[in-house]
Amino acid sequence: MEAEAASADLELIAHGPHGKNKPETRLWLRMLSTTKLITTEIRRRLRTEFGATLPQFDLMAQLYREADGLRLGELSKRTMVTNGNVTGLVERLETDGFVQRVTPDGDRRVTVAKLTPAGTELFVAMAAAHEGWLRDIMADVDPAMIASLWSEIGTVKASASNHLSGSAFE
Repeated sequence: MEAEAASADLELIAHGPHGKNKPETRLWLRMLSTTKLITTEIRRRLRTEFGATLPQFDLMAQLYREADGLRLGELSKRTMVTNGNVTGLVERLETDGFVQRVTPDGDRRVTVAKLTPAGTELFVAMAAAHEGWLRDIMADVDPAMIASLWSEIGTVKASASNHLSGSAFE
């Protein structure tokens, strides 16, 4: 409840007690504060239960989807993390025995990261926990509302995509 109050306070601070901001601004702030609230809790649980960070989880999720591994540059694009930070994440996960770096066909210019069997085992456990945490966090929301919101937020996302002034993911 304390985190919920903090989120509500952020919205109050942003658009005042009378909610005089435009509906688009209020919606954006509501989505942003909700994302921050959930992300903060997911980060805390990953750290507490697995000693992992959200960027590590995200990187492992990408590698889990690609049995042959991914080039570090591709990992950077998919996780929206800089090349340097991806390298650091991979190095840490490699040190911990969860990722291995390989050079396909002996080409030292290309580095591919792959999950090790221990990394796959850890990710499967983290992914199951993550799914359960989200179910827990959203336990008070009717499943029909979740489906409806997913669709409606998709409309907001499509509108935002239609009005970008350049590539958002370059």
